[in-house]
Amino acid sequence: MSHKVLVTGGAGFIGSNFVRLLITQPDIEKIVILDKLTYAGSLDNLEGVLDNPRTTFIKGDIAEPDDAVRAMKGCDWVINFAAESHVDRSINDPAPFMRTNVEGVRVLLEVARELKPKIFLQVSTDEVYGPIIEGCVDESAPLKPSSPYSASKAAADMLCNAYYVTFGVPVIIARSANNYGPYQYPEKLIPRFVSLALMDQPLPIYGDGLHMRDWLYVEDNCRALLLLLRKGKPGEIYNIGASEIKHNIDVAKLLLDILGKPHSLIKHVDDRPGHDRRYCVDWSKIKALGWEPKADFSEKFRETIIWFKKRHEWLLKKSREAEEFYKKARAK
Repeated sequence: MSHKVLVTGGAGFIGSNFVRLLITQPDIEKIVILDKLTYAGSLDNLEGVLDNPRTTFIKGDIAEPDDAVRAMKGCDWVINFAAESHVDRSINDPAPFMRTNVEGVRVLLEVARELKPKIFLQVSTDEVYGPIIEGCVDESAPLKPSSPYSASKAAADMLCNAYYVTFGVPVIIARSANNYGPYQYPEKLIPRFVSLALMDQPLPIYGDGLHMRDWLYVEDNCRALLLLLRKGKPGEIYNIGASEIKHNIDVAKLLLDILGKPHSLIKHVDDRPGHDRRYCVDWSKIKALGWEPKADFSEKFRETIIWFKKRHEWLLKKSREAEEFYKKARAK
């Protein structure tokens, strides 16, 4: 059976990697990409993809019903990557996060209620669980978001569950660990630190640098999400992790080693408000469906660093675009 897939946020980091995976699948008949093309979404991320006759790009906003209807019509699979995702920006200005991550999801769910796709996959985050000081949490753990970003994603998860229970929208929720890989926007830790290190500028580390994250390679995450479209059960939640938990300061040191830069570039700065100390999810539920991560962290982390190093001018360009975007937003 062939599928027509709507990928919202498909010009962003994970979304564009997912589109590249979809193109390799012989049973995918049509891929509709809906993206607002804010600072973090770029057609540059889809270079070579939009030439494929199976792809269609629509510039639009998931929070606008007309855009959502136009994109979703005729699709039997929907996967929602569209989101404001940078924690620091959510602390400075929560409003855009509520509009996109909550209201945008509500609009998509309403459209799905009308158009009845077979699967609606909501891409969430492990951050909705809040800090996990010891062990790992499964999908039944309570939600304790700490930032406006994670709170907006938790709210979206609850909306998804409500639309499944009340209206029968076939929602699956995926809670992914911290992704890394090509095409990540340069406000995030790895590309930002690569850019700063190449210019011999300080790498700002929050607090003592001992905050811990599980590092999931983006292609592994995309394979897991595709599996959920194929085999996931509506109404269920699935954690996606890699069991590659690292201290932020160790990640920074490894990055500097790969680039041949001194550890003295690391600069400790005041911790951000509500900074979660550690995340860790139990991903045995999706493992039971036949998925597990393939990436070797040392190898893929090095490849990622070199990928960004070769595109330093691109990193600088994207950083300037982001600053201009937010300057205009603040002026409104």
